[in-house]
Amino acid sequence: LFSPQAFDKTIAKDNSLAVGFFQRGFVHMQLEMYEEALSDYLMAFSHLRKNPFIDYKQLGLRHILYAWEVLYSTAAAQCRLRRWQEARVTLDKAVVWRPEGRTAILDLALERVQDRLFLEPLQVPLGEFFRPRKKEVEQLDSKDFLGKPKVISSIIPNDEYIGFEPLRPQKQGFYEPSADALR
Repeated sequence: LFSPQAFDKTIAKDNSLAVGFFQRGFVHMQLEMYEEALSDYLMAFSHLRKNPFIDYKQLGLRHILYAWEVLYSTAAAQCRLRRWQEARVTLDKAVVWRPEGRTAILDLALERVQDRLFLEPLQVPLGEFFRPRKKEVEQLDSKDFLGKPKVISSIIPNDEYIGFEPLRPQKQGFYEPSADALR
């Protein structure tokens, strides 16, 4: 069984990760923590930022999170809380987000809600994990762009200047060793 604490850590690192809220919502549903699940699904939907889907393949998770899936799972949580009217409204909203001609699952869900039967939430397929590409992980190593530090001292005996500046005009006698340096 999954742990909601693992998803808590994930969400703490990226609190706009819609799929993190979606997965934690599923775990809360499994643990019969329906209020928490509903909250997570609502957060997941808000973090989709009105996009019909987010493709997480770029980040190393071979999954596309669709808005209609989040809404369907939201309705599943609302059913468990016996909020049948809210679940119906949520499913009507999911129909709008579902791609054209592929609403059979939502039609069936609407019938189940009308008959006051529970819905099972959707989830990221089992066995799918974030696996960043090797190239991206290699870039996480620290790189030395400046090279090794070097101490550079002046060969001019009387030069006490420290810092960076353009060339200075030369002074008469400045470059001759001092009496102390000769001893």
